[in-house]
Amino acid sequence: MPTPYDVPAAKFIQKLASYIKENIDEVKPPSWASVVKTGAHTQRPPDNPDWWYIRCASLLRKIYVHGPIGIEKLRAEYGGRKDFGVRPEHAVKAGGAIIRKALQQLEEAGLVEKYQNKGRRITKEGRKLLEEIAEEVMKDLSKKMPELEKYQKSG
Repeated sequence: MPTPYDVPAAKFIQKLASYIKENIDEVKPPSWASVVKTGAHTQRPPDNPDWWYIRCASLLRKIYVHGPIGIEKLRAEYGGRKDFGVRPEHAVKAGGAIIRKALQQLEEAGLVEKYQNKGRRITKEGRKLLEEIAEEVMKDLSKKMPELEKYQKSG
């Protein structure tokens, strides 16, 4: 059975984001999501109207791959380079409110849980969901590229 490690991240996140948008009622963008920047390194808010669901899907995948992981490490992961004009650029962390609120919504949905004092990790329900989505993505890919079928684990 393929896992989120085995499929391309971009396709996996897109499929998971659409699933979250359609099926998980606890996850919805807050009222301020349409006007907020994602960090000090960006100049404008995201253009994609569904960016909140994409960020939640991306967070789920990152927690699956790197978990347990805390908000500060996630802020560093989603950060970027800030342009200071003529001065040299520096790495800047992303805003924490977006990550924190998204994780709280994913906790409400039962996909993520707090783990000791080490951050958050995926629950059994979350792991099951991510592996089902990964399997769907792998099936879609093997239809387009039949040579990938030998990489699917049967079991």
